[in-house]
Amino acid sequence: MNELTDQLIESGILHSPKIIDAFRNIDRKDFVLDIYKTLAYEDRPLPIEHDQTISQPTTVAFMLELLAPHEGNIILDIGSGSGWQSALLANIVGPKGRVFAIEIVPELKTFGEKNIEKYNFIKSGVVTCLSLNAQNGLTEKAPFDRIIGAASAEKVPPAWKKQLKVGGKIVTPVKESIYLIEKKNENEFKEKEFPGFLFVPFVEKQKRTSPHKEDIN
Repeated sequence: MNELTDQLIESGILHSPKIIDAFRNIDRKDFVLDIYKTLAYEDRPLPIEHDQTISQPTTVAFMLELLAPHEGNIILDIGSGSGWQSALLANIVGPKGRVFAIEIVPELKTFGEKNIEKYNFIKSGVVTCLSLNAQNGLTEKAPFDRIIGAASAEKVPPAWKKQLKVGGKIVTPVKESIYLIEKKNENEFKEKEFPGFLFVPFVEKQKRTSPHKEDIN
């Protein structure tokens, strides 16, 4: 993991000390399926079942640098999947911060939660994992300092902008671009587009073959 982190630093993608520390402290190998353990340190996305992936390290690093999370932040992590990004964020925000990780696929929520708890972030209360549709954000825990998405939507849901604090940031894929959105005041947003990315599509509805009880804390 240190070698991968060094590569990301040398490429200029990683440069913030807190994010670099998170990459060194949170081992990607703990978040991939067993059959892909030998590929954990390659700079590529890997399957995690249900047609989802653990994102490419370069992409995760790029998005976290845009997000610029700080210690003590309250963060909404949408499409948490394997839990790797949630754990990175938890390492950055520290014990006074909170990360609310939303994953619409119940089985992936369970998978990610188990991975995150390898670092005691669930028991300590820093990370809360939820299985629900993130289209409407998470009103009961808003406002958020930062919101980050991991799947491509046609547009940024209005609820995310509404639930963001003034001065806060959203980093999320829209179509084949990554957008950085900064909230200047309640009605004014500054947007910057970074094109040339490919993400799995944002899932608005999850087909279930068996009853599932929503897990909302």
